[in-house]
Amino acid sequence: MKRLLITAGLLTCLAATNAQDIAPYGALPTKAQLEWQDLENYMFIVFGPNTFTDKEWGDGTEDPKVFNPTQLDARQWARTAKEAGMKAIIIVAKHHDGFCLFPSKYSNHTVRESAWKNGKGDVLREIADACKEYGLKFGVYLSPWDRNSPDYGTPYYNQLFANMLNEIYAGYGPIFEQWFDGANGEGPNGKKQEYDWEFFYQTVYHNQPGTVIFSDIGPGCRWVGNENGSAGTTNWSTINTKGFEPGAKAPAPAILNKGEEDGAAWVPAESDVSIRPGWFYSPSTDNSVKSVDKLMEIYYSSVGRNSNLLLNVPSDRRGLIPAKDSLRLMEFRRMREQVFKKNLALNAKVTASHSRSQLKPASLADGNASTYWASPDSVKTPVITLNFEKAVTFNRLLLQEYIALGQRVKAFRVEVLDHGRYKEIANETTIGHKRILLLPDTKTKGLRITITDAKACPVLSEVQLFKAPKS
Repeated sequence: MKRLLITAGLLTCLAATNAQDIAPYGALPTKAQLEWQDLENYMFIVFGPNTFTDKEWGDGTEDPKVFNPTQLDARQWARTAKEAGMKAIIIVAKHHDGFCLFPSKYSNHTVRESAWKNGKGDVLREIADACKEYGLKFGVYLSPWDRNSPDYGTPYYNQLFANMLNEIYAGYGPIFEQWFDGANGEGPNGKKQEYDWEFFYQTVYHNQPGTVIFSDIGPGCRWVGNENGSAGTTNWSTINTKGFEPGAKAPAPAILNKGEEDGAAWVPAESDVSIRPGWFYSPSTDNSVKSVDKLMEIYYSSVGRNSNLLLNVPSDRRGLIPAKDSLRLMEFRRMREQVFKKNLALNAKVTASHSRSQLKPASLADGNASTYWASPDSVKTPVITLNFEKAVTFNRLLLQEYIALGQRVKAFRVEVLDHGRYKEIANETTIGHKRILLLPDTKTKGLRITITDAKACPVLSEVQLFKAPKS
């Protein structure tokens, strides 16, 4: 045992030394961004007066007493997320109507003025506590647009909004992600607000430096450019943010969808989508919950394209996730587990045309994303080959870059051994944190991956193969 511990220690030191030997390329993720990317799949909960008025965007004039869930159970939300294989929840604490799910002292349009619990309730407290109980990370959406606040559109409002952020960060524990959108319409006085985004960002960082901030341009992670849960087939984790702002002054959706090669800032994509047609619960959508096949398609188009997946599962008017939605989430988890249950590449003998000293190609098929292989600095188009003693049949190929050192791969080709010759089955672009290719059933004893273009020597952590069952 002592010998094994010493050996493990030496290998860890060796890996650290090799990482130092490889020069990082371009913009790099922070530790918080790396941890965020590993979450991959988490829950959005959009809930508020609109749930009861059957609107998507409230106008701020609704009577707060309309908010009155009869069975609200944040532990049910958290338990559902946990059992669905999700690792975090982001709650909409204030939407554009200005209604706060917590008794903010900076608003008169909150749960304090509602009929729920005679004004003594705090949804934000209940979900924060439930996330802690179930081991989930906790995030908050707070809309800067406020259609109820009389201060909106005045010089004071930015300070009021920052005060509300301070209130949340002081009172509700660690927040892994702060969600901002750029919606900016008129307030009750008919005026629009000039948002002080830098002030808002610094308010968050002053409280919790490790929080990942979402907006059109980050700075922690970016909107993917649509609400379909679909990242670009080419997707860089880098973009140029200088001169842009969230909202109307953001980069074009097409740019947000695929990122920018050699962008100056590391701002990876987050793909947001709802399990129902709308963001808020509506009885009219009870028979329109997305199918498992559709959710898998979204998963492959988001997590499988170097993006995280934020899936909205709205609470109903009782304050519960409906049974249909919960069941679909469990089916979705079961399907993912069936697809990725057995990594066929673990049985492969891995070789490479070129390898960096002491970094073995076998690391690519060890099932451990923290180990990696790299080619020498002078080689940007190496060839990786997996050979199998017995033929394997697969239809999913998963690739990962070691993104702590930057995103490098620009294009790659996949070939399989077919009657003694290699046949191309895929020719794709970026990899990033994770790339999953959907392929026809393919039986082979040999797989060859050629990096055809790269910004610097490729650094890859995983090559995995799976045989997904038919739907």
